[in-house]
Amino acid sequence: MTTATSRALAGHRLDDELVLAARTLAATADLASTSRFRDDIWDLSPALHMAHQRLLKLNFTALPPRFRSTAKELFFALLRNDHPYGEREQRIQTIHSLFSRVKAFLVWVDKRGVQALGDLGQSDFEAYDQHVTDQRLNASVMAAKRSAARALWIYRSKISGDTLSSDPQIIWDDASAGTRPSTDRHGENSTARIPEEVLAPLLTWALRWVQDFSDDILRAQREWISARTQTYSRTGIIDGTTPLERLTAVLDRYRAIGRPLPRLTQQVLQMVGTDLDLPVNVSHLAREAHMHVSSIKQQGTYREMVRAAAAELGVGDACFQAEVRGLLGNQTWMPALRWDDITEYVRLLQAACYIVIAYLSGMRDSEVKHMKRGCLTIWRDDEDRPIRHKITSQAFKGEDSPEGVEATWVVNAAAAQAVRVLEAMQPEDLDLLFALPPTSRFHRRTREGSVQTSSTTVRAMASFMKWINTYCTKHNRTDGIPQVNGRTWQLETRQFRRTLAWSIARQPGGSIAGAIQYRHHSIQMFEGYAGTSASGFRPEVEAEAAIARGEKLGDMILNPAPQRLTGPAAEEAETRLTAMQSEVQFLGKVITDRKRLDRYMRRHDPHIYPGEFVTCVYNPDRALCRREAAGGPSLPDCQPLKCRNVALTTENKEAFITWLRRLESTLANATALAPYVRERMEQRRAELTDFLEANNIPTSTTKETVR
Repeated sequence: MTTATSRALAGHRLDDELVLAARTLAATADLASTSRFRDDIWDLSPALHMAHQRLLKLNFTALPPRFRSTAKELFFALLRNDHPYGEREQRIQTIHSLFSRVKAFLVWVDKRGVQALGDLGQSDFEAYDQHVTDQRLNASVMAAKRSAARALWIYRSKISGDTLSSDPQIIWDDASAGTRPSTDRHGENSTARIPEEVLAPLLTWALRWVQDFSDDILRAQREWISARTQTYSRTGIIDGTTPLERLTAVLDRYRAIGRPLPRLTQQVLQMVGTDLDLPVNVSHLAREAHMHVSSIKQQGTYREMVRAAAAELGVGDACFQAEVRGLLGNQTWMPALRWDDITEYVRLLQAACYIVIAYLSGMRDSEVKHMKRGCLTIWRDDEDRPIRHKITSQAFKGEDSPEGVEATWVVNAAAAQAVRVLEAMQPEDLDLLFALPPTSRFHRRTREGSVQTSSTTVRAMASFMKWINTYCTKHNRTDGIPQVNGRTWQLETRQFRRTLAWSIARQPGGSIAGAIQYRHHSIQMFEGYAGTSASGFRPEVEAEAAIARGEKLGDMILNPAPQRLTGPAAEEAETRLTAMQSEVQFLGKVITDRKRLDRYMRRHDPHIYPGEFVTCVYNPDRALCRREAAGGPSLPDCQPLKCRNVALTTENKEAFITWLRRLESTLANATALAPYVRERMEQRRAELTDFLEANNIPTSTTKETVR
């Protein structure tokens, strides 16, 4: 039997096969209506479970005709999980990405004039390798292009017809020995961190939008929706008022505040012109008066009223009635919000909410995009004060189910406020908070249950940064977002999580906190995410932490109090600080020679570690937290009431006093405590009181001050 005949028979047998039969489909998908092998375009969207993913299709008509059957059988095997031994199941998104790379290879083969894949030989594989190299792509992309072509060899047993007759990797390995950079990063996260000079103003402005400007934008949005969804009555009577009364009230309001009537945009004016002597936006006035625009245009009385008001007040930008209240400094951030700007402002507000939540929570893009109305919960104390904010969403990466699992993140009040803003932005019958907002012209026109794609969010964040810099330039402000190496920084959704990981890891005990917040299974996994020593992460963090500690010790040296420290290790701490003072010059409160301080801390680190409750004068021989000499103390494991490495600053003493008062306040409410818990707390109070007395820290005289 010829190859062409066997291929035709194989294709015929598969014609009616459902390509997604082995995949878990979305709840709304019907398997019987999904793509079949015979279709020229396979729709993969029914197998997508993340709301922010765009529609994915495999378009086989874009491939050279003589290779389409081979490509169909390859991707049918991938989608049906019919893999050769040793090959793993691939996600729908990975298969879609692979299709574009296989397409690039097949198009290259077609242009080369090769009639069948089985005819490709050593010279062809060498030429393709050079073709990929000449594109000057990064090493991982080049490797992906080669591996896509090699898939036709790996899956040869699943392809009934034309496919590769030899393994091209043999040629490529020989050709690239010693020349091609390794792509093995040992699990290292290569996502760039957002530079601090970019992050600081970006987050500041995002918080301003969420906390100070959002109310203005949301009130304007409600006014916009009300005007767009108004109904008309045949009689014209609405809430007991006639059209004449309502139009009169609208024009009187413009007169009262001295605002010009709204003008037509130049584009509309050129297209339809105006029936009045002045280019008044009659449609806008009609919306405000809850009238049909034809009533004003066709009735002479109304036309004369508008013409007279326009002659008196002039025409200007169409603005919302909602007064701007948000302050920037000592004045409002905008004189008024223009009607034509509301779509963009709502889009930018949603981007600001994304920035705040993504950075302050550590959630992935998919996790942020699956937040729903009611996802925020707040734990409160007995006095109804919020003590912890939690966001519940859906996690996908690393989970066994493609539908994801419910997960919870602890966030701060700012992120919680961003969630509230998003809830207020969306209609009450819409659950997903990152669905396109009502002001978008695509609102409710996307597929059901979908939200912004990652690329849409990236574009919105770029627009947000552009707005910030335009606003700062216009108002002569200096807190815009600077360029990095002469170029505007390109924000990506992954960068926020990566940057927060690095920030957390710099703190004492940060790897533990990061592993918990990032839902990693180990501290090592979190450190790998934040960045390991392969990328210079650990030395970078340690160097920054050492400099910060040196600056703190410099403040202690400059303390005019004769006895800066008390406690078991106070004398040794004073000796080390004196030695440090003789080596490093502190000119005023701010250390001017940062490089010298960095050099000193690396060579002659005094190993004094300021913390909230204690200042550790680290000596591994008597440390209770750890015994290793390297690495310094583990402050989260500190046993301050027992360890002899403890020294106390004024701030440390106040922290202990505050802790004691909280214990006493809790113990005062006897009915709320179980006997065992009360006994342990009383024991802790006694230990704490003894510790304070042993270190000459009065508890009664400082009570009012601490409060």
